[in-house]
Amino acid sequence: MDRAKKAAKIMAEGKMNCAQTVLTTFCEELGLQKDLALGLAGGFGGGMARTNNVCGAVSGACMVLGLRQYPGITEPRQRLEKVYSLVNEFNKRFTASHGSVRCTDLVGYDLSTMDGLNTARGNNAFFTICPKFVEDAVSLLETLQ
Repeated sequence: MDRAKKAAKIMAEGKMNCAQTVLTTFCEELGLQKDLALGLAGGFGGGMARTNNVCGAVSGACMVLGLRQYPGITEPRQRLEKVYSLVNEFNKRFTASHGSVRCTDLVGYDLSTMDGLNTARGNNAFFTICPKFVEDAVSLLETLQ
């Protein structure tokens, strides 16, 4: 099973939020301790703590892109420009596939309300819808260098 499918399986099992799943998938590559990654990405699920903003899988991907080292780029500002360029490309491709990078647009529920959250939970949205976004985010990250 490839890395993207493994990440989707972890998300479907409900062990982590979407941002945590994407980021921890790359821990070994990044030299990042899993506990640190879980803490770092903990507030980004549900569109940033269930506020309907950017999808956690997208936020996790941004973290991966920011943490990757880009050999040959020694100036901090040049690295930042590289990260911005890659994040913009990631967002463009993700949006082309899914129509948005916003959690509420993707899952179809307003997670900022108890009614919306409970409906999403009742319909198993986090275990049936979100794994595809995680899988696609990981797949996209594997193509962006």
